[in-house]
Amino acid sequence: MSLRLVSLKGVIVMVILVAALLGLLVGGAVCFYCLRSTITGDIGPQLKRMHADIDPQLRRMQNQLDLIESAINLTLATWYSEMSSNPPRPPAVPGPRSSNEDRR
Repeated sequence: MSLRLVSLKGVIVMVILVAALLGLLVGGAVCFYCLRSTITGDIGPQLKRMHADIDPQLRRMQNQLDLIESAINLTLATWYSEMSSNPPRPPAVPGPRSSNEDRR
């Protein structure tokens, strides 16, 4: 009887530990997802749209910010496409000498 009670307590402790580890894993995954979506979100400067709709000067400033962001995105896309279309350059360090060159 006592052996069965001890094994039952062990099973209960193991279930609690597995549940705690599973909860920790799921909580970490949710935290990682939220942090990743926050970081990869639109992190550029942005004026409050409510005030930009009312004030023409703020609207112009927001348009300029959007234009700068578009220009940067276009430049980066062009640069990446140029980098991927060019073949890789040979290494800057020369290779080993052949045995014929050592005889000179």
